[in-house]
Amino acid sequence: MSQYYNIPRKAEWNYKGSQWKLSRSKIDLFIECPKCFYLDNKLGIKRPPGYPFNLNSAVDTLLKKEFDIHRAKNKVHPLLKSYNIDLVPFKHDMMDEWRENFKGIRVNHKKTGLIIFGAIDDIWVDKKGILYVVDYKSTSKEGKIEALDQDWQISYKRQMEVYQWLLRQSGFKVSNTGYFVYCNGITDKEAFDAKLEFEVTLIPYEGNDNWVDEAIIEADTCLKSKSIPKAGIECDYCKYRDEVNKII
Repeated sequence: MSQYYNIPRKAEWNYKGSQWKLSRSKIDLFIECPKCFYLDNKLGIKRPPGYPFNLNSAVDTLLKKEFDIHRAKNKVHPLLKSYNIDLVPFKHDMMDEWRENFKGIRVNHKKTGLIIFGAIDDIWVDKKGILYVVDYKSTSKEGKIEALDQDWQISYKRQMEVYQWLLRQSGFKVSNTGYFVYCNGITDKEAFDAKLEFEVTLIPYEGNDNWVDEAIIEADTCLKSKSIPKAGIECDYCKYRDEVNKII
């Protein structure tokens, strides 16, 4: 049996009504495809997993360690200085837990009783105590990355907005402005020399979390239904299943 994919998934992960945990990524899945969301969280049949991006995870870990050094000193990171941004890494007793997968920042959604959570990469703060959500991204592509202008990057933006919503629901003052620390692997060097260098770009994003509350309510309604919902228009997984079923 595969160590990565079990059908069905363990029952304790499936929807059980009030106090069930709904993650940031599952909210995004619901928006992308209600059918895949329902199959995953109600029936325990999740999408096949992708391969883990271990290099991306390594970059995330090193960035967290680097910003933690400046967090301990309450100092502005050199990257922010280069952009003339006067923010420092936010100090909080829960910071380690907020960044831990399957824990993260948690909020009890009063309208549904669901526990909404998400693991955040980082938070910065200004002199007025206003928080700025930060997300680390890494890739390797030609050209300088200066904006999130691809259609598929809408999920990055929704991710940022859910984190902003979670912090606001937890009682913090949060700026609409968030930042993506984007690390782009440089491939035009003459040799590898056992070293991969990155160009690091800071990309601001003006978030709007007005959609989050309604999306949670709609996701809860979906899970309470006894009928499997329609697939998302652009869902490749559902298109694949449909074509296979036709042949079978």
